[in-house]
Amino acid sequence: MIGDRIEVNIAGGLDIALPRMVHVRQKFQTRKLDSVTRAVAEQFKRPEVRAKVKPGMSIAVGCGSRGINNIAECAKAVVAELKALGAKPFIFPAMGSHGGATAEGQREVLEGYGIVESYVGCPVRATMEVVELGKLEDGMPVYMDKFASEADAVVVIPRIKPHTNFRAPIESGIVKMLTIGMGKIIGATTLHTYGMDMFGELLPKTAKLILARKNVLFGVAMVENAADETAIIEIVPSDQIFEREPVLLARAKELMPRLQFDEIDVLVVEKIGKNISGSGMDPNITGRNCRFIEWNMKPLVKKIAVLGLTPETHGNATGLGAADVITMRLYQEIDIAKTYANIIASTYLDGAAIPMIMNTDEEAIRLAVKTVVRMKPQDTRIVRIPNTLEIMDIHVSEPLLPVVKANPSMFEIVGQPEAMKFDAKGTLYPMLAKHREHATA
Repeated sequence: MIGDRIEVNIAGGLDIALPRMVHVRQKFQTRKLDSVTRAVAEQFKRPEVRAKVKPGMSIAVGCGSRGINNIAECAKAVVAELKALGAKPFIFPAMGSHGGATAEGQREVLEGYGIVESYVGCPVRATMEVVELGKLEDGMPVYMDKFASEADAVVVIPRIKPHTNFRAPIESGIVKMLTIGMGKIIGATTLHTYGMDMFGELLPKTAKLILARKNVLFGVAMVENAADETAIIEIVPSDQIFEREPVLLARAKELMPRLQFDEIDVLVVEKIGKNISGSGMDPNITGRNCRFIEWNMKPLVKKIAVLGLTPETHGNATGLGAADVITMRLYQEIDIAKTYANIIASTYLDGAAIPMIMNTDEEAIRLAVKTVVRMKPQDTRIVRIPNTLEIMDIHVSEPLLPVVKANPSMFEIVGQPEAMKFDAKGTLYPMLAKHREHATA
């Protein structure tokens, strides 16, 4: 059993010279919406949208577990527009096995994003009960949230973005929320037993059965820019999902940020969590993917040190297995039950594997640097990020400055070289000048 501290004999010790770090700003497209509420209102003016909503209709509005910027404001605006058309909406969690796979846990996740009755203006109804809608040709059952199945109609509010573990015309978005999110833990588990490499074909098949059996009105698709801000809101009617979602995914990929280096020796990630990515930290950013799929994303990262969990993840440490070293602080933050529920449903058990644990941030970073082969510690190419959503403002080590200076269209040097700063307990001082604070409500 691991206690509060680990004593280990490291050959040569960790008293090594670390390179100085420099605050650098990456340059991306960052055009955003002026007002999420106005954008939703404009979308509801479309005749084909308004025609789907009938007075008196009960409408289940699905929201997920991701930390989508402005999600609470968007949900509130959707609810207001539905009510203005005479409907009776309620919110339900459409997040598969997340929140510890309990109704209360899923409600808690939504509350963490500001999605509460007093703010959004309608009830929030959470259950893990499902109904079976039918079976695919091979006999696979298709499930749906019980409360949503009893409503007259369904609307979902997803973010459209590249998935972390498969490539297809449709990845994370409306179809995924309808199938995995709305299917709760039993639906998510059933789909994952086929393997994520089958999702590109399987999820659309499942969604088509759901659309044939239930009155899904539309998806309120949200797309973010490289600064993790709302760039696009588009209501996609159910009969246009398979036409429009690939177009919005392509746009999301154009807007998505990345770490603009070919190789990184050590990537320091301050926090991971389910609000950041389904994988805790997004492989589209880290370049590291452990799945058996075609993956040629850059950068090539040799070592990843993860220092902590986000508060919004509520102890769900899914994805920590992709790190090489973590801190004792992170280890002690892990909620095993919530993490295992999510990981077991995904079928990819390595996502919960415990990396090497070091006592402090400083020890974790020094170990990662020390174990990069054929590289002197002071020459190590280090990149430090708050998380894989916020990567405009980053810190890079001096050995990466030639790349930064050679690409002024991609980078701006903001600060001066400084040594990494740790407090007396070995905790890394937080990064400053982040591009924004996460808004929940």
